[in-house]
Amino acid sequence: MLRSIGRQWRCSAALQCRCLNSARRQQSLAPSSVERALSTSVGQQVKAQQQQQQQLQEQQQQQKHKIDEEVSRLLALKAKLGDDAAPTNQKFTLKTPKGTRDYAPQQMTLRQGVLDKIIQVFKRHGGEAIDTPVFELKEVLTGKYGEDSKLIYDLKDQGGEILSMRYDLTVPLARYLAMNKISSIKRYHIAKVYRRDNPAMTRGRYREFYQCDFDIAGTYDPMLADAECVKIVAEVLDTLDIGDYVIKLNHRQLLDGMFEACGVPAKDFRAICSAVDKLDKSPWEEVRKEMVDEKGLDGATADKIGEYVRLSGGKELVEQLLADPKLKAVPNAVKGLEGMQLLLNYCTLFGLQSRISFDLSLARGLDYYTGVIYEGVLKAEPGAVGSPAKASPVTENGKPVTDQGSGTIGSVAGGGRYDNLVGMFDPRGKAVPCVGVSIGVERIFAVLEAKFAASNVKLRTNDVEVYVASAHKGLHEQRLRVLNQLWDAGIKAEHSYKLNPKLLAQLQHCEEHQIPLAIVLGDAELAQGVVKLREVTTRQESTVPLAELPNEIRNRLKE
Repeated sequence: MLRSIGRQWRCSAALQCRCLNSARRQQSLAPSSVERALSTSVGQQVKAQQQQQQQLQEQQQQQKHKIDEEVSRLLALKAKLGDDAAPTNQKFTLKTPKGTRDYAPQQMTLRQGVLDKIIQVFKRHGGEAIDTPVFELKEVLTGKYGEDSKLIYDLKDQGGEILSMRYDLTVPLARYLAMNKISSIKRYHIAKVYRRDNPAMTRGRYREFYQCDFDIAGTYDPMLADAECVKIVAEVLDTLDIGDYVIKLNHRQLLDGMFEACGVPAKDFRAICSAVDKLDKSPWEEVRKEMVDEKGLDGATADKIGEYVRLSGGKELVEQLLADPKLKAVPNAVKGLEGMQLLLNYCTLFGLQSRISFDLSLARGLDYYTGVIYEGVLKAEPGAVGSPAKASPVTENGKPVTDQGSGTIGSVAGGGRYDNLVGMFDPRGKAVPCVGVSIGVERIFAVLEAKFAASNVKLRTNDVEVYVASAHKGLHEQRLRVLNQLWDAGIKAEHSYKLNPKLLAQLQHCEEHQIPLAIVLGDAELAQGVVKLREVTTRQESTVPLAELPNEIRNRLKE
């Protein structure tokens, strides 16, 4: 029994020891509260990093998807452009952009002749030439042309600058004067300008066209420079001989005074002035309707304006208006009339009394005019060369058309005084008074092209003075020696680019291109040191020593 009790005691002790050891092991393995908190924080960080990594992967996939889409779009566009650049069996129409045209050699010869004559007039009055960029900062051009500002060509953003194609040559001149601190200049400028207008190609109205400007900048006594600009218009039109014309004159101060006297609100002056400016193209009834229906002017006020704008005349009209009770009460109107009185007097001294007309319908819609304004208008198209018949206007291709329309070409010159434009660009607002004129050469070109087309007169398109021909084969090197001698002497000469051209073909070339002289080389003559000099029109030939050839050609050309 004692043995059994001893075994039970030993077993119980052993069990207790095992339980105690197990408890001790569990206690050693169980984490403390700090360890538990640290474990929880690490787990959260790991989980957050996993979420962030997952988000980045999703963003990368989205970006990759967008890049793939953009690449696909660009590849498709490239393929399309490639197809457009190299069409295969594709028919298309070759044409110039709307409102533009090409010019053949005969047309360019005529145009250059017109420009040369205009430049001669400008230089006769002391003009100096300048040039400005074909595009300007958009802010330079906007707000200077009234309702016509919508016709400015804007360019896409290029390198951070917002640019526009120049609308005329006057605003770039004002920018040039202000930027270079110039207070006095007499300049001319001939260059292309651009307007997003509805073109009338048969009447010389384009979207790309030349302007020929002459301006006098500086502070001078009233109307002296203005009268000279009117004289320049008359000289240009007389020199070009494009038909009978009249130069209409008016004054912006008089217009503003007239509007004030008729009851037009001051804020509406420019809008009503723009409507009046259309009287040269539209009847009074249409202009009145625009004033009332579109500009919101009272009908009675519009009728009062109509009484004035239909008046035209000379010095007697100025006297009549100076006595008008309504105008006498408006200082602007009186100043304008006094200025017109002085201008008409100076124009009479220049012998222009039969060429000018004081016309109250002339408004010129550009906002920058501040004083006298004028416009040269053709009364009718001139007859063809050598014929009294009217010439037909030209199409976009320079060919005459049969529809005469109204039979007039309209305004071919215009200008006026703008005293405040330069000050708009000067940082200190320093004003430089200016007055100028612009010659509408495109319309003049249209008239002259039609005139020559109707007369079948062929213009010479080159200045070659002598043609070097060979009578037989093997003389091309001798031709080159003679050509070199002539070119070194300053003589305009050419020859055939064939080694052995036929003599008849060479002489026919001289006749077709109106080359006055031809040198004919032959072995027999060259052996004697001479050549034959032929007058193309008369076909007379004479023998001339090679050494004396340049002097002999000069003498023949003088005859």
